[in-house]
Amino acid sequence: MSRSGLSRRSLLAGAAAAAGAVVVGWDTSARAWAAEPGADVAELPALDGSVTLQGAGLERFSSDFGHLVAQAPRAVLRPGSVRDVQQVVAFASRHRIPVAVNGQSGDAAQVGEAGLESHSSYGQANARGGIAIDARGLSTVVSVRPGRAVVEAGATWAQVVEAGLAQGWVPPCLTDYLHLSVGGTLSVGGIGGGVQRYGLQADRVLELEVVTGTGELLTASPGRNRELFEAVLAGGGQVGIIVRATLALVPVRERAHVFSLYYDDLDAYLADQEKVMAEGRFDLQVGDVERSADGSRWRYKAELVAFADAGHAVEREALLAGLRPAAGGVSVVEQSWREYAFRVDAFAGYLRAAGFWGLPKPWLSVFLPASTAGVFMAEAAALLGPADLGAGLLLFYPYLRERVKAPLAVLPQGAVGWHFDLLAFPGPGADTAAMLERNRRLYDRAVELGGKRYLIGAVPGMTGADWRRHYGGLWERVVRAKRRFDPAGILAPGQGIHPA
Repeated sequence: MSRSGLSRRSLLAGAAAAAGAVVVGWDTSARAWAAEPGADVAELPALDGSVTLQGAGLERFSSDFGHLVAQAPRAVLRPGSVRDVQQVVAFASRHRIPVAVNGQSGDAAQVGEAGLESHSSYGQANARGGIAIDARGLSTVVSVRPGRAVVEAGATWAQVVEAGLAQGWVPPCLTDYLHLSVGGTLSVGGIGGGVQRYGLQADRVLELEVVTGTGELLTASPGRNRELFEAVLAGGGQVGIIVRATLALVPVRERAHVFSLYYDDLDAYLADQEKVMAEGRFDLQVGDVERSADGSRWRYKAELVAFADAGHAVEREALLAGLRPAAGGVSVVEQSWREYAFRVDAFAGYLRAAGFWGLPKPWLSVFLPASTAGVFMAEAAALLGPADLGAGLLLFYPYLRERVKAPLAVLPQGAVGWHFDLLAFPGPGADTAAMLERNRRLYDRAVELGGKRYLIGAVPGMTGADWRRHYGGLWERVVRAKRRFDPAGILAPGQGIHPA
């Protein structure tokens, strides 16, 4: 059958619009799938993969990791090729059907294919009644060679790490949890403990293959289609769908020496974290805020990592010189590079076993200028209690603005900033509506203090004015790219940015 017509194998068994009927296309007047041909029915293109139109296949894509926003798509594409993505996006553009890519990531070894889910937390990857594209259809690590890897966008960072380790090369900046899709994290930026040296994951991309909102496949890099390249990276999926990425890699160091420094004094924590960052003492640098052993207050922990080759020690005294953690508040653990990279897997396993994983998670992620980070953290610490965190984490660590090159990774003014990341896992029965209102108050306060949001969080009630304020002088650039590469305005409606 010609590719211009309907391919019956593009529809999964039982995926009919009505009992015993076969979907033939899209009814442009009723804006619904049609089981009968007609003057207003546009035929579906033939595909190498499959399309699901009803049943469990849609339910799996109706919600996400946050379990706060739910709306089933009208269809789910599991692409068998990049051409499938092109054809479905072009079809959707002609008929103004929303489209969103869904990474459907996670540790498949623990949860199986059926347990995978989008790791957006507030509907960012929701197609809002349109077509969801299951990125797991394009999830191959194509090649690894010295200094670079070519991967499909649905591959996870865990896959990239494992393939890279076999060759002695690894990504320099990784998210804490590695079972996230490459395309998903590049679309929001991708932050981790390597940001102080290497910037975001989006800053380590050498080249992209992108399907624009019209279905056109383009290669984009700093020297080719640069406007598209810069609009896609950390762009929230607004102008194109990443289908393949060429990533920069660095040689792996075999051992990780992990220093944990505990502070009771916020000012000492801020000063020491900025000191070791300015001096470049450690290879990775993160930090979090924890409850004290007696549960009476918050404590601050700097997690600082020095890499070394096997058989080589690190100079612990020199690395710790001049720092001011609390008395007895220093511990050092040595482990393999791989053990450190996958350190969150055991914690994720606990959250699943304890029942937290599938509950609503009102996360909040913002960036703050160094000049006001302490003020914000002190106010947040006074506001937040153990129930706000639940079984989760509150990350809080600095970055250097000059290391982040992706233009749409919007950060506050100033050479140094701080990342505040409330990764809450509240328990059963938590008042998530009140927690979302809390997120909004904290976000508004962050903005008053010169802060910006990271696109992964749950901030309710974002308006057009909020987004224009967020992007500031970049807003017209965002609007221009949207109009050029997604003129029908169909891509990633769940972000709520709507710049067209």
